[in-house]
Amino acid sequence: MSDTAKKRQLYGVMGEFHSSDELVTAIEKCGGRYTKLDAYTPIHRGSVGGDRPPQVAGALIVLIGGIIGGLGGFFLQYWVSVIEYPLNIAAGPSILGRRSFRSPSSAPSSARCSPPWPASSSSMAAPALPSRFNVRRFAFASRDRYFLCIESKDPRFDRNRLHELLLSVNAMEANDVEP
Repeated sequence: MSDTAKKRQLYGVMGEFHSSDELVTAIEKCGGRYTKLDAYTPIHRGSVGGDRPPQVAGALIVLIGGIIGGLGGFFLQYWVSVIEYPLNIAAGPSILGRRSFRSPSSAPSSARCSPPWPASSSSMAAPALPSRFNVRRFAFASRDRYFLCIESKDPRFDRNRLHELLLSVNAMEANDVEP
């Protein structure tokens, strides 16, 4: 099999590191040479992202989900109390023949409807770490390990050189990643 055919079958080369400082050192060494690289960390580390703006799509999805859930709970109680099943108890206050809605009593149900929406919307819209990586220890990326992956799309990609480079910057191991 030719080197170009093997290059096309690989997603990239991934190195595993013990600490975020080792990862930052590896990014500094690789960042000047390679342009298609990704870092996977269990916590946010500002120096890992460089000058890239933070990704707010996930937070925005959760915020919108919370607002939809809260408003949905509020309007559900409004619909039940005023439109579908109005109660006229002792000629209580009414507007145009309909019972008026008292919003303080709907606060508990609105608060109870808010949390499930952001949780479900974030789990559907913002997936976890990519599961396509065949590196067996990649599951630790969300716990206590740090990973750097250089993609094979990079114009300067050389599998053997990358293995040597990642091991020279204190990577625990360097693995080929298949698509």
